[in-house]
Amino acid sequence: MNMETRVVPPFRMEEWLAAAAGARQIDLSHPMQKGMPIHPAHPPFHITLNNRHGDVLRCCGHSSSNELMVTSTHSSTHIDALCHVSEHGALYGKHIAAEEQQGTGLFKVHGAETIGPIFRRAVLLDVAKTLGVEALEPAYEISVADLEAAEKAAGAEVRSGDITLVRTGWARFWADSPRYLGLDSAGAPGPGVAAGRWLAERRPFSVGSDTSAFEVMNHHDITLEVHMILIARNGIHIIENLDLEELSGAAAGAFAFVALPVRISGATGSPIRPIALI
Repeated sequence: MNMETRVVPPFRMEEWLAAAAGARQIDLSHPMQKGMPIHPAHPPFHITLNNRHGDVLRCCGHSSSNELMVTSTHSSTHIDALCHVSEHGALYGKHIAAEEQQGTGLFKVHGAETIGPIFRRAVLLDVAKTLGVEALEPAYEISVADLEAAEKAAGAEVRSGDITLVRTGWARFWADSPRYLGLDSAGAPGPGVAAGRWLAERRPFSVGSDTSAFEVMNHHDITLEVHMILIARNGIHIIENLDLEELSGAAAGAFAFVALPVRISGATGSPIRPIALI
């Protein structure tokens, strides 16, 4: 029986490195620093010097400093693990949350350590730009029509396995925590339930946005149902607190998205530093 032979081209490191070096690299993260916005559902961020230069001075002249950091895994730019959200007590894959979180450890399934290195095709759905505004209004609910219009404007459709980023323009408020979190207004913008289902139907690996909670946060009706639809029902990760301002002026069609989650065993999320390669 004749078997078809598949020829795999050789890996040429020099060509790959040259292509990567020739791409424009855009950092999509916010710094982790004192006073940064933290969603009210998560513990505050704290960092301080533990040892200062001069505390210990060795005979050769050496001295060093280090710090102590107390943080949630959902601080600054981060990705949600699939154990972060449940639906009627069940995690994605019908794992019973109460059983998987028993014991002195963290989660036995779907922890942050299960999120591998991310190097994927990505598409920016720039809703703010498509609507002709610098930033969406507080508590603005992004609709299916908004996402479809932004997808058309991007000139690249969302495909299965993609990273799908939604820009609201709210990264510009990062230095003003109450405003960024929507605490001094009706709330923060983001996709509503219908838009969340639209995204889930396209089966991306992850979605992300430039807000603290991805979905619309209307203080009069907060359900976090979009998180449940994406994570617990469909196994789609969510990335929050992205800085999409520079990308907004540079993205044309699809681009490469690179990020490395920290392997924190059993954790519900992980800080990441994502990069767009244009």
